[in-house]
Amino acid sequence: MAERISWVLVDGENIDATLGGQILGRRPQPEERPRWDRLLSFVIDRWNQPARGLFFLNASSHLPMPFVQALLALGYQPVPLSGPADEKIVDIAIQRTLRELAAREGDVVLVSHDRDFVEDVARLADGERRVGLIAFHEFRSSEFAGLPGVEFFDIEYDAEAFDAPLPRVRVIPIDEFDPADFLR
Repeated sequence: MAERISWVLVDGENIDATLGGQILGRRPQPEERPRWDRLLSFVIDRWNQPARGLFFLNASSHLPMPFVQALLALGYQPVPLSGPADEKIVDIAIQRTLRELAAREGDVVLVSHDRDFVEDVARLADGERRVGLIAFHEFRSSEFAGLPGVEFFDIEYDAEAFDAPLPRVRVIPIDEFDPADFLR
């Protein structure tokens, strides 16, 4: 019998757009981007089983080979896609992958904020598998909140995917509140 695995599906465009547009207000510098290997390590440690990462890329205009090579070195399988500019090709590919995973065994973690995936994530949360969503909590589509059986993880605070704190405003559980953080 094969060992159960966790599939980690990364919507890199979505994470990058949220980071740049909503959090930083500009294009992220390389040192400000997530450390993608930490996401795989987080899922492996959290769910105590191997994880395989699929990183979906829009390569319609070009294939960023240095980034693809880095993803391969980090243990991801890059999924470069092309298609018409008016189609959300990364979303389409992730939706198709989520639907295919519904017919297979294994746990699934989606790395995205996008509401386009709510229906497919709900279908996966059937009680037979673990289903997770990694995102910036405050930018995650509120439609995910109503899905029973889905675990939510913050990409910065839970997965610790960044080297330095991001300029985010978050609700702080009182048990985690440290006034020194605000008295600098």
